[in-house]
Amino acid sequence: MKTKPLPPYAPTLIESTRAIGYTLEAAIADIVDNSISASASCTDIFFFPVGDSYIAILDNGCGMNADALETAMRYGSQNPNEKRDANDLGRFGLGLKTASLSQCRTLTVASKQGSHIEARCWDIDHVIEAHDWSLLILDSEEEFNAIPQIDKLRKLKSGTLVVWQNLDRLKVGELDFSRSMGKKMDDVRAHLSLVFHRYISGEPGIKKMQLRMNNTPVDPADPFLSKRNTQVMSDEIMNINGSKVVVRPYILPHISNLTSDEIAALGGKEGLRKRQGFYVYRNKRLLVWGTWFRMMRQAELSKLARVQVDIPNELDSLWTLDIKKSTAMPPEEVRNNLASVIERLAEHSKRTWVFRGKKETHDSIVHVWQRFKGKQGGTYYTINRDHPLVEVFEDSSQQIKQNVENLLKAIEDGLPLSSLYLDLNSDKPVENETETSAQAVETLLKDLLVQFPDDAAKIELLDRLAVSEPFVHYPQIIKKYELGGNSHARN
Repeated sequence: MKTKPLPPYAPTLIESTRAIGYTLEAAIADIVDNSISASASCTDIFFFPVGDSYIAILDNGCGMNADALETAMRYGSQNPNEKRDANDLGRFGLGLKTASLSQCRTLTVASKQGSHIEARCWDIDHVIEAHDWSLLILDSEEEFNAIPQIDKLRKLKSGTLVVWQNLDRLKVGELDFSRSMGKKMDDVRAHLSLVFHRYISGEPGIKKMQLRMNNTPVDPADPFLSKRNTQVMSDEIMNINGSKVVVRPYILPHISNLTSDEIAALGGKEGLRKRQGFYVYRNKRLLVWGTWFRMMRQAELSKLARVQVDIPNELDSLWTLDIKKSTAMPPEEVRNNLASVIERLAEHSKRTWVFRGKKETHDSIVHVWQRFKGKQGGTYYTINRDHPLVEVFEDSSQQIKQNVENLLKAIEDGLPLSSLYLDLNSDKPVENETETSAQAVETLLKDLLVQFPDDAAKIELLDRLAVSEPFVHYPQIIKKYELGGNSHARN
């Protein structure tokens, strides 16, 4: 049998790999991974959105010599099946190139060891013109001086500087690139603060790293609020192919016990629901979060539940980790073990959600009215701001939300308690106690569902209404719409 070498056509492949699907924040996170693998204690991200715009990522890691740098610039520089060091966050040997060139057309990497700096560059337009994998070697003083932030690399004992220029993908459709770039980098900051929160905070077994953006530190965003009174359940340790997977469930404090800053850090009230679920870490770097892997639904009573799952890099293939390191799916053996964890966790979350400190109503129903013990031993009532009928105004304008809040306070303050006391002690019934009719409940449900065009949002709303007054008393109506009644609500 004859063979014939058939290397890929460079111009086509280098353009095609740009469409893997990186977001800006995922691409920058991929470069920070390399800084961690290089044992950096500090990584700086610089972005300059005007004129010859660029993004630069500089670390003080171990750096690379010429051979190591050229290996790093090679597509597929390492076999994904090879065993890696415990702190290595790489996987396919593609991240530096695919992540960078998904955002720009010119990638320059300069690295320093000792007193010597080496620099290499992938320029897509040069590759297209040369029709081959032609890597540019920068070796003149003039070429070095043209690299943004090169002087900061020169001041380090060792380190690596990654520079993105010709930011074509980021500029597409932008009328004011400088302004849009600022907003995008805010998203990058939020992403990095969550993904690398354990490295920024520092934990036993890993090297603490300072992360800065334009010289401003990135603060860690702990999704478990582990320094607060979060409930931590006992660890579950699974042995998979000789490697340990550690599962640690958390129950967040009830929202009434959180500050506004803590609620914002958790993603806001909506984030509490949408970010419940598993948080999968590979070598303590967050990969995937806010999902139950279809093992249960994101329900109202489980929204305080979050599960930290630590996996080592030798189990990458079992978790079907993708190139962007943004998706992972647990193998069947792990899923089977997680089932019991989920069952216990959901029950704990339900109890935390229902038992709210001084709250006097101890059941699993989300009531319209809440009864509390007062400071003087008496009781007082408030309208439940977490009730779905109230939270439906969450996305309204600030003026509408303020008007609703004013109305609720007026209702609370205007409760005719003396009259109620007399009426309840009279021989005549209080007619407000009569139940809402099924027809009225269904009409109310239709009016709510029609405001949610997305089916996933409808399902989430139905989950919440199923445990809320008055809908909790009419499970047959909720079930009807779960089985397809949503289409009626659109008419």
